[in-house]
Amino acid sequence: MFNNERNNMNEPFKIDMYFMIRYYAKKHSKTITRRAKWDEKCRTWISAKGDPCLCYYDVDADTHNKYRTAVNYEVLA
Repeated sequence: MFNNERNNMNEPFKIDMYFMIRYYAKKHSKTITRRAKWDEKCRTWISAKGDPCLCYYDVDADTHNKYRTAVNYEVLA
């Protein structure tokens, strides 16, 4: 897992907060970095395997559904 103090699940994100997120994407078989935004549909949780997860809004997504889920993520800014 990436190390970052924001991974502390007790530290809340704020609505309309922009940030960069990095995580290993199994779908792409590589580590990716994306620009993200926190809104009322976003959330954090712990998976059944014990991994920290974060659902975020992908600012640069070209698809209809711009929400992504990051597992074992690092918030960069």
